[in-house]
Amino acid sequence: MDIDIERIGEDVPLLEGIRTTRAIRRLRKDPVPPALIRKVCEAGTFAPSGGNRQPWTFVAVTQPEHRAFVADRYRKAFHDYIAPALEAARAPDFPEAKRRNMQAALHLADHLHEAPVHLFVAGWKRRGEEQTQALFPCVQNVLLACRAVGLGASLTTVHLAFRREIDAYLGLPPERPSCALIPIGWPHGRYGRPPRRSVDECLYWERFSADPYSPRKRPEGARSEAEPSEVR
Repeated sequence: MDIDIERIGEDVPLLEGIRTTRAIRRLRKDPVPPALIRKVCEAGTFAPSGGNRQPWTFVAVTQPEHRAFVADRYRKAFHDYIAPALEAARAPDFPEAKRRNMQAALHLADHLHEAPVHLFVAGWKRRGEEQTQALFPCVQNVLLACRAVGLGASLTTVHLAFRREIDAYLGLPPERPSCALIPIGWPHGRYGRPPRRSVDECLYWERFSADPYSPRKRPEGARSEAEPSEVR
Protein backbone atom coordinates (compact mmCIF):
# COMPACT_ATOMS: atom_id res chain seq x y z
CA MET A 1 0.00 0.00 0.00
CA ASP A 2 1.46 3.31 -1.14
CA ILE A 3 0.61 5.97 1.47
CA ASP A 4 1.73 9.59 1.54
CA ILE A 5 2.41 9.70 5.28
CA GLU A 6 3.01 13.44 5.28
CA ARG A 7 -0.31 14.32 3.65
CA ILE A 8 -2.75 11.63 4.75
CA GLY A 9 -5.36 12.93 7.18
CA GLU A 10 -4.23 16.53 6.92
CA ASP A 11 -7.39 17.69 5.11
CA VAL A 12 -10.03 16.35 7.55
CA PRO A 13 -11.84 19.34 9.14
CA LEU A 14 -11.37 19.40 12.91
CA LEU A 15 -15.02 19.44 14.01
CA GLU A 16 -16.02 16.87 11.39
CA GLY A 17 -13.29 14.59 12.70
CA ILE A 18 -14.45 15.05 16.28
CA ARG A 19 -18.09 14.34 15.43
CA THR A 20 -17.33 11.24 13.35
CA THR A 21 -14.71 9.54 15.51
CA ARG A 22 -16.41 6.45 16.87
CA ALA A 23 -15.08 3.23 18.35
CA ILE A 24 -14.18 0.78 15.58
CA ARG A 25 -13.58 -2.67 17.03
CA ARG A 26 -13.71 -4.81 13.88
CA LEU A 27 -10.26 -4.60 12.33
CA ARG A 28 -8.58 -6.21 9.36
CA LYS A 29 -5.39 -8.23 9.81
CA ASP A 30 -3.45 -6.22 7.24
CA PRO A 31 -0.28 -4.58 8.63
CA VAL A 32 -0.15 -0.87 9.36
CA PRO A 33 2.98 1.05 8.33
CA PRO A 34 5.11 1.97 11.35
CA ALA A 35 5.36 5.52 10.00
CA LEU A 36 1.58 5.85 10.24
CA ILE A 37 1.60 4.66 13.86
CA ARG A 38 4.32 7.21 14.52
CA LYS A 39 2.09 9.91 12.99
CA VAL A 40 -0.92 9.17 15.20
CA CYS A 41 1.32 8.99 18.27
CA GLU A 42 2.79 12.36 17.34
CA ALA A 43 -0.75 13.75 17.41
CA GLY A 44 -1.02 12.37 20.93
CA THR A 45 2.00 14.39 22.01
CA PHE A 46 0.14 17.63 21.34
CA ALA A 47 -2.28 16.98 24.18
CA PRO A 48 -2.24 19.42 27.11
CA SER A 49 -0.38 18.50 30.28
CA GLY A 50 0.15 20.36 33.53
CA GLY A 51 3.44 22.25 33.49
CA ASN A 52 3.97 20.89 29.97
CA ARG A 53 5.37 17.76 31.64
CA GLN A 54 4.35 15.51 28.70
CA PRO A 55 4.32 12.31 30.79
CA TRP A 56 3.22 9.98 27.99
CA THR A 57 5.00 6.89 26.73
CA PHE A 58 3.76 4.79 23.80
CA VAL A 59 4.46 1.08 23.35
CA ALA A 60 3.35 -0.27 19.96
CA VAL A 61 3.02 -4.06 20.07
CA THR A 62 3.05 -5.63 16.61
CA GLN A 63 4.75 -9.04 16.84
CA PRO A 64 2.19 -11.88 16.73
CA GLU A 65 3.50 -13.68 19.83
CA HIS A 66 3.48 -10.44 21.81
CA ARG A 67 -0.05 -9.63 20.70
CA ALA A 68 -1.14 -13.14 21.65
CA PHE A 69 0.24 -12.66 25.17
CA VAL A 70 -1.84 -9.51 25.60
CA ALA A 71 -4.93 -10.96 23.90
CA ASP A 72 -5.03 -14.10 26.05
CA ARG A 73 -5.25 -12.00 29.21
CA TYR A 74 -7.56 -9.41 27.73
CA ARG A 75 -10.01 -12.09 26.56
CA LYS A 76 -10.26 -13.65 30.01
CA ALA A 77 -10.72 -10.29 31.74
CA PHE A 78 -13.34 -9.14 29.26
CA HIS A 79 -15.44 -12.29 29.41
CA ASP A 80 -15.46 -12.07 33.20
CA TYR A 81 -16.46 -8.43 32.98
CA ILE A 82 -19.25 -8.77 30.42
CA ALA A 83 -20.88 -11.96 31.77
CA PRO A 84 -23.62 -10.14 33.75
CA ALA A 85 -24.50 -7.97 30.74
CA LEU A 86 -24.74 -11.02 28.48
CA GLU A 87 -27.18 -12.55 30.91
CA ALA A 88 -29.24 -9.36 30.95
CA ALA A 89 -29.21 -9.31 27.13
CA ARG A 90 -31.25 -12.51 27.09
CA ALA A 91 -34.32 -10.43 27.91
CA PRO A 92 -36.47 -9.84 24.81
CA ASP A 93 -36.80 -6.14 25.61
CA PHE A 94 -33.04 -5.58 25.89
CA PRO A 95 -32.15 -2.54 23.72
CA GLU A 96 -30.88 -3.61 20.33
CA ALA A 97 -28.31 -0.82 20.19
CA LYS A 98 -26.72 -2.06 23.42
CA ARG A 99 -26.76 -5.62 22.07
CA ARG A 100 -24.89 -4.54 18.93
CA ASN A 101 -22.36 -2.64 21.02
CA MET A 102 -21.72 -5.72 23.16
CA GLN A 103 -21.30 -7.88 20.07
CA ALA A 104 -18.67 -5.50 18.71
CA ALA A 105 -16.84 -5.48 22.05
CA LEU A 106 -16.98 -9.28 22.18
CA HIS A 107 -15.60 -9.46 18.67
CA LEU A 108 -12.65 -7.31 19.70
CA ALA A 109 -11.98 -9.44 22.77
CA ASP A 110 -12.09 -12.68 20.78
CA HIS A 111 -10.03 -11.31 17.88
CA LEU A 112 -7.66 -8.94 19.66
CA HIS A 113 -4.69 -11.11 18.71
CA GLU A 114 -5.51 -10.35 15.06
CA ALA A 115 -5.41 -6.56 15.47
CA PRO A 116 -2.11 -5.59 13.83
CA VAL A 117 -1.19 -2.97 16.44
CA HIS A 118 -1.77 -2.91 20.19
CA LEU A 119 -0.88 0.64 21.17
CA PHE A 120 -0.37 1.07 24.91
CA VAL A 121 -0.36 4.54 26.42
CA ALA A 122 1.59 4.83 29.67
CA GLY A 123 2.99 7.66 31.70
CA TRP A 124 5.37 8.39 34.51
CA LYS A 125 3.93 9.14 37.92
CA ARG A 126 4.26 12.48 39.66
CA ARG A 127 4.31 12.57 43.45
CA GLY A 128 3.23 8.93 43.39
CA GLU A 129 0.08 9.59 41.33
CA GLU A 130 -0.70 8.67 37.74
CA GLN A 131 -1.09 11.69 35.46
CA THR A 132 -4.25 10.51 33.75
CA GLN A 133 -5.45 14.11 33.39
CA ALA A 134 -2.82 14.39 30.65
CA LEU A 135 -2.79 10.81 29.36
CA PHE A 136 -6.44 10.58 28.39
CA PRO A 137 -6.41 13.79 26.32
CA CYS A 138 -3.37 12.22 24.67
CA VAL A 139 -5.41 9.07 23.99
CA GLN A 140 -8.21 11.13 22.46
CA ASN A 141 -5.74 12.88 20.15
CA VAL A 142 -4.50 9.47 18.98
CA LEU A 143 -8.08 8.34 18.30
CA LEU A 144 -8.80 11.53 16.35
CA ALA A 145 -5.62 11.08 14.33
CA CYS A 146 -6.60 7.48 13.54
CA ARG A 147 -9.94 8.77 12.29
CA ALA A 148 -8.17 11.34 10.11
CA VAL A 149 -5.80 8.86 8.45
CA GLY A 150 -8.46 6.16 8.03
CA LEU A 151 -7.37 3.70 10.70
CA GLY A 152 -9.88 1.93 12.94
CA ALA A 153 -9.29 2.28 16.66
CA SER A 154 -10.98 2.21 20.04
CA LEU A 155 -10.13 2.94 23.65
CA THR A 156 -10.16 0.14 26.19
CA THR A 157 -8.85 -0.31 29.73
CA VAL A 158 -9.83 -3.95 30.21
CA HIS A 159 -6.16 -4.95 30.20
CA LEU A 160 -5.78 -3.23 33.58
CA ALA A 161 -7.11 -6.40 35.20
CA PHE A 162 -3.70 -7.85 34.30
CA ARG A 163 -1.79 -4.57 34.27
CA ARG A 164 1.09 -5.64 36.51
CA GLU A 165 1.77 -8.72 34.39
CA ILE A 166 1.28 -7.00 31.03
CA ASP A 167 3.30 -3.92 31.96
CA ALA A 168 6.18 -6.11 33.11
CA TYR A 169 5.99 -8.01 29.81
CA LEU A 170 6.18 -4.68 27.94
CA GLY A 171 9.15 -3.53 30.03
CA LEU A 172 7.16 -0.75 31.73
CA PRO A 173 8.39 -0.11 35.28
CA PRO A 174 5.89 0.38 38.16
CA GLU A 175 6.56 4.13 38.15
CA ARG A 176 5.49 4.32 34.48
CA PRO A 177 2.26 2.27 34.32
CA SER A 178 -0.02 1.86 31.32
CA CYS A 179 -3.47 3.45 31.49
CA ALA A 180 -5.01 2.57 28.14
CA LEU A 181 -4.85 0.14 25.25
CA ILE A 182 -5.77 1.24 21.72
CA PRO A 183 -6.15 -1.64 19.23
CA ILE A 184 -5.43 -0.19 15.78
CA GLY A 185 -5.88 -1.54 12.27
CA TRP A 186 -7.55 -0.92 8.95
CA PRO A 187 -11.29 -0.99 9.66
CA HIS A 188 -14.10 -3.26 8.61
CA GLY A 189 -16.81 -0.66 8.13
CA ARG A 190 -16.36 3.08 8.18
CA TYR A 191 -16.41 6.08 10.42
CA GLY A 192 -19.64 7.97 10.92
CA ARG A 193 -21.46 10.16 13.36
CA PRO A 194 -22.45 8.11 16.43
CA PRO A 195 -25.77 8.68 18.20
CA ARG A 196 -25.51 11.28 20.93
CA ARG A 197 -28.09 12.93 23.16
CA SER A 198 -28.49 16.65 22.59
CA VAL A 199 -26.00 18.89 24.30
CA ASP A 200 -29.01 20.80 25.65
CA GLU A 201 -29.71 17.82 27.91
CA CYS A 202 -26.37 18.18 29.67
CA LEU A 203 -25.43 21.86 29.35
CA TYR A 204 -26.36 24.16 32.23
CA TRP A 205 -25.79 27.90 32.52
CA GLU A 206 -24.49 29.33 35.78
CA ARG A 207 -25.78 26.50 38.00
CA PHE A 208 -26.63 22.80 37.76
CA SER A 209 -30.15 21.67 38.63
CA ALA A 210 -31.09 18.05 39.26
CA ASP A 211 -34.76 18.87 38.66
CA PRO A 212 -35.60 17.40 35.23
CA TYR A 213 -38.39 19.96 34.84
CA SER A 214 -36.18 22.94 35.62
CA PRO A 215 -35.63 25.03 32.49
CA ARG A 216 -32.06 25.31 31.28
CA LYS A 217 -31.92 28.97 30.45
CA ARG A 218 -29.63 29.81 27.58
CA PRO A 219 -27.97 33.14 27.02
CA GLU A 220 -29.69 35.23 24.39
CA GLY A 221 -28.52 34.15 20.97
CA ALA A 222 -27.49 30.60 21.99
CA ARG A 223 -29.27 28.15 19.70
CA SER A 224 -30.48 24.66 20.54
CA GLU A 225 -29.56 21.80 18.19
CA ALA A 226 -33.29 21.26 17.75
CA GLU A 227 -33.74 24.81 16.44
CA PRO A 228 -32.83 25.30 12.79
CA SER A 229 -30.58 28.22 12.04
CA GLU A 230 -32.21 31.07 10.17
CA VAL A 231 -31.42 31.12 6.47
CA ARG A 232 -30.25 34.54 5.39
